[in-house]
Amino acid sequence: MTREEVRGIEHDCARLIADYANRNDAADWAGVAALFVEDGRLARPTAPDDWITGHDAILSAFLARPARTTRHLCTNIVIDVIDRDRARGYSAVALFLADDLVKIGSFDDAFVRTAEGWRFAERHGSLTF
Repeated sequence: MTREEVRGIEHDCARLIADYANRNDAADWAGVAALFVEDGRLARPTAPDDWITGHDAILSAFLARPARTTRHLCTNIVIDVIDRDRARGYSAVALFLADDLVKIGSFDDAFVRTAEGWRFAERHGSLTF
């Protein structure tokens, strides 16, 4: 792969991380679920050992969540390209809730290229504090 191709993959995967945060803050749950491959897995930072697998289960988990106002800020994003169709990533996340609560955590991600573009195969969250 050329350096330009690697940078393109890095950019697309970093954008996916930002898209996840923005859709989450907009309560676009169907949009959040669509960012995963069909059998993708998610472990939220608040429940890092509880995997949610598949579009329908991810969508249901978000729909079951009480309504809230949030803002996610994603930083320290590092994408490691494995090959043309796979990448890994790390990002730190700060979650600001309307009730003045702040949570700091991170995500370890596995990305795959699909016909629709890059998607999460796996998002594994954890809380720092």
